[in-house]
Formats: sequence, C-alpha cells, structure tokens
Amino acid sequence: MHDNLNPSGSARDGRDGKKAGTSKPRDHEIRPIVEREVPLGQQAERVLASSVHAWLDGELPEAAVRKGETAHDVEFWRGLTDQMDRARRMRTPAHIESQIMAALPHHPPAAMITPWYRREFVITPVAAVTTTAAIVALTALVTVAFIAP
Repeated sequence: MHDNLNPSGSARDGRDGKKAGTSKPRDHEIRPIVEREVPLGQQAERVLASSVHAWLDGELPEAAVRKGETAHDVEFWRGLTDQMDRARRMRTPAHIESQIMAALPHHPPAAMITPWYRREFVITPVAAVTTTAAIVALTALVTVAFIAP
C-alpha cells in the first residue's frame, strides 16, 4: 500500500528537495512529508525532578520549584494546565446542540432489546419437521452402528 503524503503530484529528484528540471527557490518549495517511526519502550534520558512531582501533587508551592533546571518543567505543566482549563470551559454552540437534540429520537424504541434467555422461543413448522427428521436419522445411524458389528 502506498500513501501519497504529498498530494500535489510533484516529482522530486530526492537530492536537494527541488523538482527535477526547475530552478525555483527552496524557500517557496513544498517539501514532502516524511514519516518517522518512534520506537516504543525506550527509557527517556530526561527524568522529572522529585520536587516537580511534589509540586504537581500539591505538596510544594510553585515558587519552590520555579527556579533552576525545574523552571522549564514548571512552565510546561503550567501551560498544560491552562490548556486543559480552556478545554473544560469550551461549550458546544447552541445551534449545533439544537441540531444534535433534534436528530435524537423522542420516543422509546418499538421493541426493547432483551437477552436471549428471556426471549420467547418460537419454532416454525418447517424447522420442527427438519429437526425431527434429523433426530430420527441420527438415532437410526447410532442403532445401526451398535447392532452391525
């Protein structure tokens, strides 16, 4: 399977990122998207300091960890918290919510779904005759198998 990650259809010579036979500046050139695999299960070289863990758990004030090497971690987690707060405050616009509610059925379904062991067992005459014939044939085969030897 081939995924075309550069849908513009431009052919590239693969050496300098330019189209073959053109002299456009490289700044205006659309570069192809490169897929990269990130290996799983490898240990990260950078470990979060125990003081930052304590701050995240609410055991230390922010001022205690906002200095030195941990300042970058505090900024990251502060930004993440701000983004999460913004996401929590987001609301669906009223017109979208009304469209969703209008698309939902306003009455219960005609037939409720019941488990198989509570359903009524119904057998048709054709199924009854077929099942009876199969049982008679199986009984005859078993009888022949025991009497014949």
